[in-house]
Amino acid sequence: MDSLVSTDWLARHLGEADLVVLDATRHLPGTDRDPQADFAAAHVPGARYLDLPTLQDPESALGNTLPTRAQFEARMRSLGLARTDRVVLYDDSDLASAARAWFILRLYGHEKIAILDGGWARWQAEERPTESGTPTIEPSDYTAPQPVSAVRDKAQMLANIDSHAEQVVDARDAGRFTGRTADTIHDLPGGHIPESRNLFFRDLFASDGTYRSKEELRRLFKQAGLDPDTPTVATCGSGMTASVVLFALHLAGADDTALYDGSWVEWGADPATPKETGDAA
Repeated sequence: MDSLVSTDWLARHLGEADLVVLDATRHLPGTDRDPQADFAAAHVPGARYLDLPTLQDPESALGNTLPTRAQFEARMRSLGLARTDRVVLYDDSDLASAARAWFILRLYGHEKIAILDGGWARWQAEERPTESGTPTIEPSDYTAPQPVSAVRDKAQMLANIDSHAEQVVDARDAGRFTGRTADTIHDLPGGHIPESRNLFFRDLFASDGTYRSKEELRRLFKQAGLDPDTPTVATCGSGMTASVVLFALHLAGADDTALYDGSWVEWGADPATPKETGDAA
């Protein structure tokens, strides 16, 4: 299974014993939508609801950080997953939140993961079958290994400003990155980590909501001043859309990547961290 699958592919393989489809929808704070209610109203046949909004560390002061290993295992067990299952993720979110779920599963060593290209919007636009209700799931005994080293903290990001060991890409829109507009989502001023580059996550998609080709993605990264083959850390507002950039890098053949999970919520709120405004140098 490829990392990106089409609606045609999914329609052909639905119902296979080792294929699990997960709705990974998560919306921006304040959005007047309930992803769980939307799932119950209509979803891809046989899909299960991941409940991505609650798959986060409750002990974190930042509000949206990666789940602990114990949390991840508990959620996978409740969803009836096996380590050998092929998992297809989709969402119905302006955040393209399936990429966040992809990052989490990959972090904890699940090997067979894909994102549905175009997501729920494309599935619906093609008038493919749906079902409603909440499925009954037999829990599993899923276990996960210790996570791989694909997450950076604030101390590592500070050290990276001097070492330049990893290039940094910011997935937010240009207004927040440059500081021309405030980050009203997180109630912070705009700006960015020094020497980071800006590539708005929505530019990674074609007009129909599908991901751009490998060649187009590599061109976009290079236009933003980034080398896809150089170690890269992605950041954004709270770690959500940075995951989209990381998935796009994966599609472009680049996997020496990491996520700054605290992102601007942590960096921008700390008066001691250095910050820049304006376009990337």
